Amino acid sequence: MSTPQASKNLIFLTILLAFILSASFVLAAPAGSLPGPRYFIKTSNPFWQKSLGVRHIFEGGFTSDLSGIQVALVKIFGLEIEPVEELHILPVLPEEVIAETIEKIIENPTAKPAVNISARVSPSDQTPWGIEVIYDNPLIASTSGGNEINVAVLDSGVLKTHADLKNRVKQCKDFTNAKTPIKDGICDDKNGHGTHVSGIILADGGNDKLGIYGVAPEANLLAYKVCGNNGSCWADDIATALRTAADNGSNIINMSLGSDNESFLIKDAIGYVVSKDVLIVAAGGNDGPYPVSIDYPAANKLVVAVGAVDEALLVPDWSSLGINSSTSPFVVEEKDMEFGGPGVKVESTWKNGAYAVLSGTSMSSPHVAGLAAKFWQAGALEGTRAQVTRDLLHQLAKDLWIIGDDNATGFGLPQIK
Repeated sequence: MSTPQASKNLIFLTILLAFILSASFVLAAPAGSLPGPRYFIKTSNPFWQKSLGVRHIFEGGFTSDLSGIQVALVKIFGLEIEPVEELHILPVLPEEVIAETIEKIIENPTAKPAVNISARVSPSDQTPWGIEVIYDNPLIASTSGGNEINVAVLDSGVLKTHADLKNRVKQCKDFTNAKTPIKDGICDDKNGHGTHVSGIILADGGNDKLGIYGVAPEANLLAYKVCGNNGSCWADDIATALRTAADNGSNIINMSLGSDNESFLIKDAIGYVVSKDVLIVAAGGNDGPYPVSIDYPAANKLVVAVGAVDEALLVPDWSSLGINSSTSPFVVEEKDMEFGGPGVKVESTWKNGAYAVLSGTSMSSPHVAGLAAKFWQAGALEGTRAQVTRDLLHQLAKDLWIIGDDNATGFGLPQIK
């Protein structure tokens, strides 16, 4: 039988616990800074969910941003916690930003200030070299394909008002907001990476057909912002976006992001997505020429991993390598690179409404994702369309680099034949 003093102590501890765990106790973070470290808390107890705050709920637990005091306290109470993996937009090498001024586009010095002059900035090439290579046509003037195919781009968001993308945006969601884990209708891209990647896949030249073209300009864009403006991305946000994309009708998902380590949250989400007959394409990484430098999630065998090639179809030193030479030839296994794609000095849409030239496997992956959208095997048996499309890409691949299933480009460069 408890004594009155013991009861008082229990009440005091309960109040103290609630006070410490409450968000009001934690000092506000400086403006613009990231939240405290994020953890996966291995419990489904509603008390802890309410006390700590829930970012996302998963099987066996939930994620939350915890202060140092909160981490210490939950450990005292015997809860198991695990840090959430932080991924990053794969580094790209900016070469130039193509931004002609309106004065150069419209030479009209007598125009009155009150006149609303609308002009657009033009790309240096409407069908950049990567498009010419994928289409195997150096004279191509425009592209086609992807009608009714939904491509989710998990990245830094998108400039949904860009002339070459605005007609393609079907969904727009932000998974990075500190207060609201999923915000519909918002996917602003202040980084530029996501806008560039999206354009490679499905830019449609704009209503005036003076803009740039992606591989599959009739496809629909599901723009899911999973990375902050600084390029960092939490694994739980990515995992939730993957599941959301699968549940919202995506056929293909592109992820031009990565980490040296595999996140169990993302791994589980990938399994769920693939079970929904969705094809996932990811950038292989920019950590070459070191062996076994391929990044996750591309290294997951359920994901199509893409390395980079340049305009001469040579592999740049920085493109990551898989372990293909140590695994069964032409059988995709863990840490294998599956394809090579255009990834050096690639021009595409940019966050300011103009165009930019970037390099990285971040650019290679969307070329393959776009080709998958163009050749999506909708006529295949339901439940097999993603795999049948993947198999077709293997058949379309042109052998590159070292003969056979090599560490840098796997099956080779998929091209339209």
